[in-house]
Amino acid sequence: MSRCTQCIIKRFNSLKKLTHDELEKFSDHKTSLLIKKGENLMTEGHTINGLYCVKDGKCKLTKLNTNGKEQIIKFVKGGDILGHRSILSDEPVGLNVTALEDMHVCFIPKGDILDMIRTNSQFSLSLMKNISHQLNEANTSISQMAQKPVKDRLAETLIHLEEIFGVDKEGFIDITLTREEIANTIGTATESAIRLLSNLKKDGVIDLTGKRIRIKEKATLHNISEGY
Repeated sequence: MSRCTQCIIKRFNSLKKLTHDELEKFSDHKTSLLIKKGENLMTEGHTINGLYCVKDGKCKLTKLNTNGKEQIIKFVKGGDILGHRSILSDEPVGLNVTALEDMHVCFIPKGDILDMIRTNSQFSLSLMKNISHQLNEANTSISQMAQKPVKDRLAETLIHLEEIFGVDKEGFIDITLTREEIANTIGTATESAIRLLSNLKKDGVIDLTGKRIRIKEKATLHNISEGY
């Protein structure tokens, strides 16, 4: 099992605010997990007893609406942390977290996290900033869902996915999503998502190869996302 002090992932989250000794304590108590594609790391309504640090892999954060349809709220990749809001609020998990590919995750017990929050003010501040940023993202997403047409939301989502995951060596967005998952991200029917993607391809804005998507005209896609 790798030590937290040697892990490069900590550079991308609040763990970078911990001292060498504090990281060593986490290393002594953490558990390394393999979450297979399609498995849930966290389940809505369940209680968790620690924080998850994603070493590698990708996952989606979802919520079921009143009709039982999945709404994708956020995508997460290696370097992100999960579960800290539930730890701080002492409430059950509010979202489902499902692996989009095999993931390696470290689980750090709740007691260790709370100890560091009490004794390391920089770590506490970093966690609060992270939560504030996530709240701002959620507010923006709710506003866009209410105000933007579906085509604009799709364009913005494709840009956002490329910003999060980057591109592979062929220039395709480095995440594979089903058409249903894309539809669940932008809040529309799968058939509508398929039609909109086909129209963007026909207009030369994107390329489609199976489930893979490559943005060809980012400026045009940005204009569409802004309603132009």
